Amino acid sequence: MLRSGISPNKFTYPFVLKACAGIGDLSLGRAVHCSAIKFGFDEDVHVQNTMVHMYSCCGGGIQFARKVFDGMTKLDSVSWSAMIGGYVRLGESGDAVTLFWKMQIARVKPDEITMVLVLSACADLGALELGRWVESYVVRENVRKTVELCNALIDMFAKCGDVDSALRLFRSMNNKTIVSWTSVIGGLAIHGHGVEAVSLFDEMIAAGVVPDDVAFIGLLSACSHSGLVEKGRDYFNLMTKRFGIEPKIEHYGCLVDLLCRAGLIQKAIEFVEKMPLEPNPVIWRTLINACRAHGELKLGEDITKRLIGKEPMHESNYVLLSNIYAKMSHWEKKTKIREVMDTKGMRKIPGSTLIELENEIYEFVAGDKSHDQYKEIYEMLDEIGREIKKAGYLPSTSEVLLDINEEDKEDALNRHSEKLAIAFALIRTPPGTSIRIVKNLRVCEDCHTATKFISKIYGREIVVRDRNRFHHFKDGICSCGDFW
Repeated sequence: MLRSGISPNKFTYPFVLKACAGIGDLSLGRAVHCSAIKFGFDEDVHVQNTMVHMYSCCGGGIQFARKVFDGMTKLDSVSWSAMIGGYVRLGESGDAVTLFWKMQIARVKPDEITMVLVLSACADLGALELGRWVESYVVRENVRKTVELCNALIDMFAKCGDVDSALRLFRSMNNKTIVSWTSVIGGLAIHGHGVEAVSLFDEMIAAGVVPDDVAFIGLLSACSHSGLVEKGRDYFNLMTKRFGIEPKIEHYGCLVDLLCRAGLIQKAIEFVEKMPLEPNPVIWRTLINACRAHGELKLGEDITKRLIGKEPMHESNYVLLSNIYAKMSHWEKKTKIREVMDTKGMRKIPGSTLIELENEIYEFVAGDKSHDQYKEIYEMLDEIGREIKKAGYLPSTSEVLLDINEEDKEDALNRHSEKLAIAFALIRTPPGTSIRIVKNLRVCEDCHTATKFISKIYGREIVVRDRNRFHHFKDGICSCGDFW
């Protein structure tokens, strides 16, 4: 077009910028941005909105998106949605929520697209109160309740620990898509409601809705988290026989996870060896974690070494091997692995826990003293430690993978991020209030045991979302039945 001597106009650039976003080409997008400046269309609000979208879709472009956004003289709901969406896609959900509050202060009315994006951020953060506020806002402001918005609400409720509200909303929907069904099935799965998830899947089939591969991932995950081994195997075979769906690597991964969680490690290995697809690193790491959990440490060591040979630059493989050596009390080998990681510039992902109180998100890491109330938090931790020991709690010091004495191990356990978040909630919320936290890693055995005691002694329901699933602690019992 340019070579033909035809000048672009303000309608041209949004299409070209969307094309750049579609292919994720940052350098090409910047060149188009320069062209818009050259031809004098860079101040047009539609061009600017698409520019924000383009930059936020291209790797490394979020700072350019924010620069354009901050420089705009006129911001409409599309502008705010484009920038919020950029943060959500990048996984920067905290920034997305912060920007949404600024949108409220600016008195710009969000539309259903903005709501879907904010709900996605809430789901990521486990920010249930904000998610509930969004639902009430949708009702209060008569925001169009599209199927996509309802599905986003279902996903948010399920991932924020309120699966009952997810089901309530699902049942109230007149028009349901396959996404609606799979969202609820997946939600039931991560809450450990395997029997209910299987029942809902059967209901979906009876309603004439044909399941897709995503629905089967949710179903197999539900069987895995609830120990429904035979059910899981039957549904895995049903995929191909009845519905003609060829299993993907994710489905094979779910079945390996199902067998590993049930302690059937040898059967899981036999299954992996017979798979028609090349096992991916996730499947190997599932086997390694199962070996560690069930005491098959030598087997876990052998598998991890093979995985490191295939993925020499993936830090989690070295962490797995380091943890296995710690379990075996091979401290010299553990130290050497850490030295290799340092040489390669690798760092272990630190455990962190998020908690939402009064529409604010707080984050804690192990041994955290950055919070304004850290002295009160640590005093509460000491009180918790005394009270749960009186009730019969014994620290699982084997979870501390450090070559230190027992007293120091107990102290390290007491400073885990989830315990800090729970202590913070106990001093900041009225008695009897439910506590909800989100952990970025799998909850450790000691924290799981301690939280059961805390729920009983302090009369609190404590909902923990870790990397794998939800745990609902109440009266000294966890919903997972110690199966996670």
